[in-house]
Amino acid sequence: MASAPPLATSSSPNPAQPEAGVRLCDLAEIADPGAKSFRFRVDSRLFAGFVVRAGDTVAGYVDSCPHAGWPLGAMDDRYLTRSGEHILCAGHGALFRLDGTCVAGPCVGERLYDWPVALRGGTLFTA
Repeated sequence: MASAPPLATSSSPNPAQPEAGVRLCDLAEIADPGAKSFRFRVDSRLFAGFVVRAGDTVAGYVDSCPHAGWPLGAMDDRYLTRSGEHILCAGHGALFRLDGTCVAGPCVGERLYDWPVALRGGTLFTA
C-alpha cells in the first residue's frame, strides 16, 4: 500500500470517522455494481467515505484521491465508470480496480485508502 497522509488512513485521527458498528445502509440500497457515499461530521471535521458493491462483495474507501487528496466522485454516488468495472477519479481520470488499486492515471500502483466496512444480514456497518 502506498504511503498516505495521516488523515486518510483507516486509523485516522479524524474525530469524524465513525467507530465500528455504525449502521450505514441496506445492501439493496446500492446498485449492483454501484457505489454509495457517506459523510459524517463532528464539529468542524468531516469524514467522507464510500462503499463499492459488486454482487454480494463490498469494499469501503476513504473518499480521497491518493494522488491529489481531493474527493473522487464529482457527485454523490457517482464513483464507477459506466461499465461498472472501475472506480473513476473525477478530478484527473485515474482508474482504480474495485479492490482499490490504481491501474491508469498519475497514481498507477497506489491504492485508495481503506475504510473498513462489514456486511451482516444484508446490512452494511462500519467495522
